[in-house]
Amino acid sequence: MWTPAVLVIATTTLVGCAVLGGAVYEALVVDPFWPKRPGIVQARNGGISRARFWRPAQLAFDVLLVVSLVAAWGDPVVRAALLVAVAGHVVLRIWSAVDLTPKAVVFEGANPADVDEAAAVRWTRRSLLQLPLHVLTGVATLAALSLA
Repeated sequence: MWTPAVLVIATTTLVGCAVLGGAVYEALVVDPFWPKRPGIVQARNGGISRARFWRPAQLAFDVLLVVSLVAAWGDPVVRAALLVAVAGHVVLRIWSAVDLTPKAVVFEGANPADVDEAAAVRWTRRSLLQLPLHVLTGVATLAALSLA
């Protein structure tokens, strides 16, 4: 039955899958190449603007995840799955906020000739470690949807 809780969990799952897709796209298509050519991630130099995707996608997912948790709070099984999603997502967001995002902003704002390629490669390797957290969060929201 399509209750409001199921609809919001379904929307959360959809947006979570989009976020996971964005992370996979960056890991497979963008990150292997930009350390040698930093202009790829610099919008002012004709490259992509990662913020144009990540800011709205993450904000939408953050809000929807909280709304899903509130909507499903009365169902302990669904709540448990959503709490797993919240835990994975919170770890991911804190890590991004203190490590990955600040360094990405520096790379994106630097003169391409001044970007330390070795530091950029290290950043891309650390960024890859986010994928398991994205998968955990996505699987947990999908589990919540299937249990709702």
